[in-house]
Amino acid sequence: MKKVALSLIMTALLAACASTPVPKTPADTSGSTSSNTTTQPSTNPSTVDLTQGQTKSFTELTDPNNILSSRRVYFDFDSFIVRPDFHELVQAHAKYLNTHKDAKIILQGHTDERGTAEYNLALGQKRADSVRKMLNVLGVPDSQIETVSFGEERPLEAGDSDAIRERNRRAEIVYNGEAAQ
Repeated sequence: MKKVALSLIMTALLAACASTPVPKTPADTSGSTSSNTTTQPSTNPSTVDLTQGQTKSFTELTDPNNILSSRRVYFDFDSFIVRPDFHELVQAHAKYLNTHKDAKIILQGHTDERGTAEYNLALGQKRADSVRKMLNVLGVPDSQIETVSFGEERPLEAGDSDAIRERNRRAEIVYNGEAAQ
C-alpha cells in the first residue's frame, strides 16, 4: 500500500512538473530598443529535483524501514492468539515502550463481519487483550496500554472474500496522538 501511494505521489509530481512553463530568457539589455528582438528558446536541458519541498523527517515510529512503523497484528479466523509471524513486531513495540516510559498506546481489536455484533465485540476485545498480555510479559506496564474493541464496525476493506476478511481480523497499535493507519 505504501508503494502504491509513493508511486501516485511521484506520478503527480512528474505531471505537475510537465505543466510548468519554461522560464523565458530576459530580453537583450544592451540598450537596443529594436522591435525585431525575438527570444530564443533555451536549449539547456532542465532538471527536476523531486525532493524539493519534501523534507520528511521520520521518527522511529514512522520510518517505513523500521519495524515500528508496522502497527497491525493479524489473527486467524475465530482466534485471539497472536500468530508467531507477529511476535517480532510485538517485541519491537515492547522494546520501544520500555525505553520510552512516557509513550502510551491504544490496542484496537477488530473482527470480520461474520458472527453477531456482541460476539465480534467480545472477540475484538480478546484480540486487543492478547496483544496487551504479550506486551505485559515483555515488561510493558498496563499504565502504558489501553484496549478497546471495535468488533466488525471499522473494517479496513468492505467485502466478503477470504482475503478481505483476513485483513479485517486484526489488532491495531495506535500511539497517543496518532490516528489508526
